[in-house]
This record gives sequence, C-alpha cells and structure tokens, in this order.
Amino acid sequence: MAVLSNLDLLRRVSIFESLSLSQISRLADAVGKQRIKRGDLIVEQGKKSNALFVILTGRARVVMVDSREREVILAVLGPGEYVGELSLLDGMTHSANVQAEVQTDLLVLGRTDFEACLSDNRSMALAIIQGLVGRLRKADAQISSLALMDVFARVASVLVDAAEPHGPDHLLLREKISRQDIAKRVGASREMVSRVMRDFEDQGFVQTQDDGSMLLNERRSPMR
Repeated sequence: MAVLSNLDLLRRVSIFESLSLSQISRLADAVGKQRIKRGDLIVEQGKKSNALFVILTGRARVVMVDSREREVILAVLGPGEYVGELSLLDGMTHSANVQAEVQTDLLVLGRTDFEACLSDNRSMALAIIQGLVGRLRKADAQISSLALMDVFARVASVLVDAAEPHGPDHLLLREKISRQDIAKRVGASREMVSRVMRDFEDQGFVQTQDDGSMLLNERRSPMR
C-alpha cells in the first residue's frame, strides 16, 4: 500500500480543502505526523500544547475531569476531525482531555503555521468557525438532554448517535460501548445504565449480536 504524502493527507481533511495548491503545499512542509498509542493523551486538560491535531486514523474521546476525578465523556472523534483549535485561538489551556481509544495517527500543525493559515485563507477560518459552532450546538444538545430527558432517553440517544443505518427499520452499532462509558456520557451510574440496557433488550429495542455489535430497532425506540 502506497504511503500518502502530507499534501495528499491534507487534501482529505475538510478544513483544508479550500486552500490553494500553493497554500496547501506550504502547509504540507509545516505539518508533522504523530502516532498515539491506545490510552495515551493527545491533549491534556489544564495544559497547553500549542498545536492543532488532525485525526488521520483511529478514534479519540473528549473527556472532562472534575476536582474529584469524576469523568464525563463529551464526544468521540474520528478521522478528519481535529482538536486543539480552541486553545490556539484564545491562548488558554485545554478544557478537556482528548484520549486515544485505539492507536491513532495524527497530523500536527504548530501555532505559528496555524495562525498564518487562518490569516491567509478566509475559507479555512470560516471552516474552523463552523466547526466550533457545530461543537457548541452538540454541547447545547447534551446539556438539554441532561436537563430534560430521563436516563432511558439519554442512553437511547447515545446508542442511536453512535449507530449507522442498517435496513429500513434498524440501526447497527458496530463498535462496542461499555456500560461505564455510556454512564460517563449520560451522567448516571453504571448500575443504572445496566438496568436500562436490560430493559431495552427485553423491549426488543436492542439486540446484541454474536460479534458484540448491537442492532437497534427504531420502531421500538424509547425516544419515539
């Protein structure tokens, strides 16, 4: 399998697709590659990294930790998504940890080159702003669900958001999500999530497959 150049890799990332050939060529000379092992941090809450990290392969979770070491999973990011831009824009420390769930390959762009990119290309600056707005809307939806939905609806929302269409009435969740991770995303105990999942299985909303994936029956969704 051919090894892709930095330029080819950058062309696959949405926030860079508006760059001209000369701009993306300069950027290709400035970015570096980094491989993160499963469980390692890409950025650390309360610290600065002074770089933008773009996920090429793998998966990472955004986790906020409070003073009592309690964790809340805010999001799960995949290829093409990026982290670190907020800290670069406001000069503050990172507001959450971003931890690799599996081995993850990154493109790394330093602060100086990131700022030069924004000043040289209005479309890229707009893409960054749109990305921030999208994350803000997701955060608003998460806050709303915590405030207005019961635990059953919150767990169902996490499962549905992580799944993909599979036939006319079903969704398929390929990646196994632990009860503990679901609990960290919905603000409930692991025991409560286990009770909810058992109830979902009894209702026919969730069917666990032999390979560990889950089939979700939309017709029986508790959010309907």
